[in-house]
Amino acid sequence: MNRCLAALVAALLAGAAPVAAQRAPAPAAPALLPVEIDAQKGRVIVTLPPPGADGVAARFLYAASLRTGIGAPETGLDHGQQGDSYVLAFRRIGEKVIAEYENPRFRATGGSAAEQRAARESFATTTTWVGEVAATRPDGSFTVDLSGFLTRDALGVATALKKQGGYKLDAGGSVVDAAATRVFADNVELEARQNWTSDDPGAAIANIAPDPRSVSLTIHHSLLRLPAPGYLPIRFDPRWGGIFGAPVVDYAAPLGADVVYALAARFRLEKTDPTAARSPVRKPITFYIDNAAPEPIRTALAEGVGWWRTAFEKAGFVDAFRVAILPADADPLDARYNVVHWVNRATRGWSYGQTVTDPRTGEIVRGSVLLGSLRVRQDILIFEGLVGADKVGTGGANDPVQVALARIRQLGAHEVGHALGFEHNFAGSTQDRASVMDYPAPRVLLKDGAPDLSDAYGSGIGAWDVAAVDRLYGQPAPGTTPAAADAAKSAALAAAGLRFVSDGDARNVSSGQPWGSLWDDGADPAAELVRMMAVRRAAVDRFGLSALRPGEAVENLRRKFVPIWLLHRYQVEAAAKLLGGRSFVYPVAGGGQEAAATPVDGATQRAALDALLATLSPDALRVPARLEPLLSAGRSGGSDRQFDIEIMRTAGGPVFDPLVAADVAATVTLEAMLDGERMQRLALQHGDPALPGVPEVVDRLLAATVARAGTDPVAQRVAGRVLLMLARLARDPRSAPGVAAVADEAVASSAARLAKGRDAWSRSTARLLSDEARLTAALAQIDARTPRVPPGMPIGGAESEWMEGW
Repeated sequence: MNRCLAALVAALLAGAAPVAAQRAPAPAAPALLPVEIDAQKGRVIVTLPPPGADGVAARFLYAASLRTGIGAPETGLDHGQQGDSYVLAFRRIGEKVIAEYENPRFRATGGSAAEQRAARESFATTTTWVGEVAATRPDGSFTVDLSGFLTRDALGVATALKKQGGYKLDAGGSVVDAAATRVFADNVELEARQNWTSDDPGAAIANIAPDPRSVSLTIHHSLLRLPAPGYLPIRFDPRWGGIFGAPVVDYAAPLGADVVYALAARFRLEKTDPTAARSPVRKPITFYIDNAAPEPIRTALAEGVGWWRTAFEKAGFVDAFRVAILPADADPLDARYNVVHWVNRATRGWSYGQTVTDPRTGEIVRGSVLLGSLRVRQDILIFEGLVGADKVGTGGANDPVQVALARIRQLGAHEVGHALGFEHNFAGSTQDRASVMDYPAPRVLLKDGAPDLSDAYGSGIGAWDVAAVDRLYGQPAPGTTPAAADAAKSAALAAAGLRFVSDGDARNVSSGQPWGSLWDDGADPAAELVRMMAVRRAAVDRFGLSALRPGEAVENLRRKFVPIWLLHRYQVEAAAKLLGGRSFVYPVAGGGQEAAATPVDGATQRAALDALLATLSPDALRVPARLEPLLSAGRSGGSDRQFDIEIMRTAGGPVFDPLVAADVAATVTLEAMLDGERMQRLALQHGDPALPGVPEVVDRLLAATVARAGTDPVAQRVAGRVLLMLARLARDPRSAPGVAAVADEAVASSAARLAKGRDAWSRSTARLLSDEARLTAALAQIDARTPRVPPGMPIGGAESEWMEGW
């Protein structure tokens, strides 16, 4: 920040009398733009160069972000949250200034001027603001007040708050914070305060804002110099899991070549000696850890983020990746810094990796990460439930704090991986922690019959990550073309057997990719589920007052019990993907893996079925009777939204309901097993007798649940859930006819058998299943009557972008 501007800001903060508009003198290096601030009138006035023949006076990279957030994960409006990156052009038309987002996706690379004009003019741009020319100088340059540009809804806040009460921008309550202006050689940082109002605020904001009818945000705007020529864009390669830095529709592509393609996102990394296999770089990539992160978290983050250094060294870049703590006088939103932000929210939420990317080339010019502060506390809560709160602070392998710090290291590496240009790889956990870009479950061992966390998380970058850095950033040897280098690296990857599974084939429980799941572990998903159930049994049997710290309210056991009771939930999803599963890769023609898609063998599918059915046994779903009074402890004081969201429904007041707990755990398994797409894949493979089909799976499910219900309340609860879900599957218009027929027959035959039962539950269930009107009504209410499964993933909704993390 230049001295005049600093003095002005200091005077304003000290309450000095307002001063007239002042021009900030150029700093040591020429400023990106001449900027005047008028703090008295709340104006930021910039001088733009004389416009060219097309009226464009200047182009910048532009990104907006949030200085202050809402603090509710449901809104996605967090401190440090960043919007999209744009090429922003200021265009003069008469006495008006147009701020326009250009549209470089549609282009004619290398084409004639006429071809490029045709591509440019065929597609819409976006006018994001129109202002008035304040003055024109003799040289043709002109000044404009950017206040209206800065106070507009640049981040889509209205859309983000739509479900929270339909907030509207209060123009009269929105002002430019001129004193926050910062001018540098390659960027200008600007801010405005916005006020949003609603007559019907939603619960998430009512839980936070002093007066939820009015919430205020500070919007940060960054104008950056367009990157200099010299960056070499590279194409996205589906085999490697990079991210789309720049989608392209190229109308100058030769006939027979792709018109639509994507450029990978990555930083510019140039060796000082391009001919050397190993060389220092002209500009290292440096990530700064937010100094708001407390110790020992700050140090753990620096250690984990620093793991990437190894991958860059192996790719031939000496001292190319660095980690530092953000200086005390640095602004974490200043576009000159790549920052790992420490973000507080009212409830736990996702962490994110973000980039400011040149949409013309895919070049990353800034990376930033948002880490939610409450996730580490949720981890400690889970670990206390597993090994006991008395281990906190002991410093041993089972100290919940130390285990949580191990996870923080993983999280820092993971999110910075996104900011470096890497997509999730959800196959990493099935290959001995091959990638930090997976979501790792804590590996809970059993030692002497007790849960043990000594190997909960790995340390260091994985084999996949090393290969991915080499592919995305590594430079071909002299005399080797990029295409030849890529082919050799991809062949080596295939020979090593390293797998990659993208978001789209892993995140949904419907997926049939056997190697792609979130928060799973182990090379054999079914075997790991069997092992995890043994760990869960030991953890549930040992659960109790030992999970509480001295003086802690016993009511907190209800919250701590949920992740222990559902310890197996993600491994269930992983094992279910083996049923009807098909292993596949992301091949390219000539790459040697074009026909690599193969069905999971029958023995593995049936082992998965065995493991899944075991999770539905009454013994697996029975809460120990000794826990019921502890889990029914009274609760007093104010409400805690985190607590309310994360517990299971009770039988009224604090009274714990063990049948609801059984229903919740059973629902986790049944939703995965009876997923419509999974059942359709089972139907497709039924022609091969070596593989299980829908009849086999449904028959075994009925035998394991309905046929064994007897008079056990837990077994009856699960059997009832099975029958209703089969009835729903039979009537779902999306179900394949063969699947619907098997499900319908299963319901009808079960009704006939239960009608002969001697107990009230059997006969009542039979009457329900046989009465079409009652059954239709029951299915219409099935979602309302199904106990809500408490969230396992962060609160705030499912992920929507590649960059969001765990």
